[in-house]
Amino acid sequence: MCAAAQNPVHITDTTLRDAHQSLIATRLRTEDMIPLAKAIDECGFFSVEAWGGATFDTCIRFLNDDPWDRLRLLKDELKHTPIQMLLRGQNLVGYRHYPDDVVDQFIAAAYKTGVDIFRVFDALNDIRNMKRSMLQVKKAGAHLQGAISYTTSPVHSTQSFIEMALELYSLDCDSICIKDMAGLIMPEAARELIAGIKKKADIKVCLHSHCTSGIAPISYQAAIEAGVDILDTAMSPFSMGTSQPPTESIVASVMGTPRDTGIDLIKLRAVRNICLQIREKYGGLLDPISERVDSDVLIYQLPGGMISNLVSQLKEQDALNKMDAVLAEIPKVRQDLGYPPLVTPTSQIVGSQAVFNVLVNGPRYKNVTKEVKDYVRGLYGRSPAPISDQIRNLIIGDEKVITVRPADLLEPAYQKMKEEAEKAGLVKKEEDVLTYILYPAIAPTFLKGERKIEELPKKQATSEITKEIPNQMEVEVDGEIFSVRIVSVGNSKVEVTSVKPQKIPRGEVPGGIKSNMQGMVLKIMVSHGAIVKKGDVLLVLEAMKMENPIHSPIDGRVEHIFVDTGDVVQNGDVLLVVQ
Repeated sequence: MCAAAQNPVHITDTTLRDAHQSLIATRLRTEDMIPLAKAIDECGFFSVEAWGGATFDTCIRFLNDDPWDRLRLLKDELKHTPIQMLLRGQNLVGYRHYPDDVVDQFIAAAYKTGVDIFRVFDALNDIRNMKRSMLQVKKAGAHLQGAISYTTSPVHSTQSFIEMALELYSLDCDSICIKDMAGLIMPEAARELIAGIKKKADIKVCLHSHCTSGIAPISYQAAIEAGVDILDTAMSPFSMGTSQPPTESIVASVMGTPRDTGIDLIKLRAVRNICLQIREKYGGLLDPISERVDSDVLIYQLPGGMISNLVSQLKEQDALNKMDAVLAEIPKVRQDLGYPPLVTPTSQIVGSQAVFNVLVNGPRYKNVTKEVKDYVRGLYGRSPAPISDQIRNLIIGDEKVITVRPADLLEPAYQKMKEEAEKAGLVKKEEDVLTYILYPAIAPTFLKGERKIEELPKKQATSEITKEIPNQMEVEVDGEIFSVRIVSVGNSKVEVTSVKPQKIPRGEVPGGIKSNMQGMVLKIMVSHGAIVKKGDVLLVLEAMKMENPIHSPIDGRVEHIFVDTGDVVQNGDVLLVVQ
């Protein structure tokens, strides 16, 4: 064992962020985090990852939970443990690049509210997209952890990752994270990469992995032997599967050795007991697909959080039976797009396009999301490998691809959007401006207090009768169609909610243009009576967090519009009529 490996291993516990993002689709509510945070603070972790990633989006979209208030409340409880967040470089906690002035304001607000350590990464490992946020983290006086999005492909290698680590080191990072979001790193690769970085740079190295493939605990042991400084783990009730290795097990594995963490297993037991209660409450969200070892991840490379969300999204589309076809399509889309590492937002970009390619009738890329088009245009940064002319032409035609840093094309937006938000009566505290800028489509209803808390699903009943009952149906009463959403079934009793008249027609309507999947109407681009040409965008659906434009199949006139902005539509609903 090398001399560097004689230091204690530090632990970053991910239970409050990545663990529940990976296993229960990021649905852990603040009210359940507070007692857990109080117990966690007694353990002596290097840090607790509690913010960032998908938590911001989920808070306002599903939980009616203010992410800024969450951060304040957690900071009150975590008096001795630094709070760490996952920051997507120029994307912050969103799915697109934001102007530099928004990046500056967001990082300043996050640090002021309670973030101590910023783990900054870029989905394409394009460091140009990390520099602005890295600069602002250092300016604020916080700990800067630069992250490498680890993946395997014909264009990635251990040596290329070492070179990236050295570039991050030269940019004044305080630590470096090997972010293995899909659980791909093999023991020998972990050993070589960690030893290679530490040989050339005097900096703390963290390894973050997932147990999806079953290999992470073995790779963690190799990392320990190679001198890793920090390991990401999750408390056992929220560990394994698509989450991280268990905190208790990793702590126990080095006890009595020179790498002993110094963490007390009895204190961890108190945390685990709280986690067990929380797991029972959220049991209806746990899916066997997310909990089991799946060696196929070595082929399709989806990160843990994306797998649980993909399961949820396919259920919404009533297409869970297409899961295998989607997983087979993902590596093909990834290759088409130049082998991007699959981490937010590229995992959503590739995963959602794979879903469209499988679910939408017609040739691959018949329906292309706005995000895929922007990716091919270069608006997310440099793809690791060039995109072929054939794929580029298929997706964006003869449009020009940019070569500059994408954010260089963005005008300052903070002040303008602040005025918009204030004029709309959305701002009660300064951070509300940032919430509005990051999620302009859903933030207004959240900031007005109009969003409802998503109900926790009951644990699935086992009776055959229950299995046959759908979660949504349409019923006809006196000639009027109603949409009915079923929320629970038990003891032969069916409870229903959201009973409302169904104004959106289904079936065959002359000139009718149908939704090709379940989603929310984000924008309506035309008005009644408008003259449109074939290929014009009529409206935009938000499906699986991606924008899905609906195009006119013909030249014609808009005769009817059956939907409003904010409506949730189902696959097969007639959205409008063009004749």
